[in-house]
Amino acid sequence: MNRLTIYLVVTLCFFLTKINAQTGETFEMRVRRVALKIEKSTKEEKATLKKEVEEVNVQLEQGKISAEEAEQQKKSLAAIRAKNIENRVAEHQNELNDIVQLKVNGNISDTDTIKTRSGFTLIWNPKLSTKRDSITPRGESRTTSQFVFAMGLNNLMTKGALANSDYRYWGSHFYEWGVTWNTRLAKNDNLLHFKYGFSVMYNNLRPTENRFFVDNGTTTDLETNPVNMRDSRFRNVNLVFPMHLEFDFTPKKVKNDKTYFKTHESFRFGIGGFTGFNVKSKQILKYDIDGYKTRSVTKGSFNTNDFIYGLSTYVGYKSTSVYLKYDISPLFKDNAVDQNNISLGLRFDFN
Repeated sequence: MNRLTIYLVVTLCFFLTKINAQTGETFEMRVRRVALKIEKSTKEEKATLKKEVEEVNVQLEQGKISAEEAEQQKKSLAAIRAKNIENRVAEHQNELNDIVQLKVNGNISDTDTIKTRSGFTLIWNPKLSTKRDSITPRGESRTTSQFVFAMGLNNLMTKGALANSDYRYWGSHFYEWGVTWNTRLAKNDNLLHFKYGFSVMYNNLRPTENRFFVDNGTTTDLETNPVNMRDSRFRNVNLVFPMHLEFDFTPKKVKNDKTYFKTHESFRFGIGGFTGFNVKSKQILKYDIDGYKTRSVTKGSFNTNDFIYGLSTYVGYKSTSVYLKYDISPLFKDNAVDQNNISLGLRFDFN
């Protein structure tokens, strides 16, 4: 939850203002720098995972391991890389905290100074910079990359219905972060794009009526706890690979008979889906016993589906969108009634 709060504050501050940090960098510049670090970390881990999977495939082709062993090794390697990504991103939280603290301290300026190595001071005015860019358009490459962050409400669909849910509507939430690549499909038209990448999704459920999940062998059921709980939360962490067909209505720019294309500067609409796998599941319970506050964390499979797949869509303006995703795969493998995860919230694509 601390990570969710940090990202939310940084995102809101990003749209409100820019600050003059002690290093001379603006708020936007520092946030983008951290975003680039996160993107670099995820790219490195993904590249390493690709190399490791190729080595497993070579062993499979040479007959050194069976197909089942190869699949198990791939799942294990993917889980390790997902954990590495999570840990490396966590290392940047302190830097994000510092940026937010500078904002809270009121270090705000429309005109920022940046000291050069020669000792001269450059004046940077965001308003003048925006005006200059509008006069001299700069096109983007056909494929661009984005840092994606999303958050919102989360729940389960039971028999196709969301009414009378066993989970708190406002207390259950999701958040997601990842990296995407956006490729313009037509050489001379900016409407259609193919958007693809990978994300880490955190889906949280808070049962109602003092209940918690119990693993009963092949099924996982909600049961009432005899001890009054302050909080009951079930979390699933998934590593997924989303793919969307994106319609971007950013108009092209023509100057001196040359056409420039840009993205994320107008209304956008995306539709597609995702596939991936469950990284970990855990249940967090908080309660009081004899005046002592107790917190228990239980990690395990809880009979959740290892393979995840679903549909997702978003619609918005510039970098901000309303985001809806639905898991076609049931949350639990062998429960008598299928329950499917559904999420609705806001999505930010930092180009």
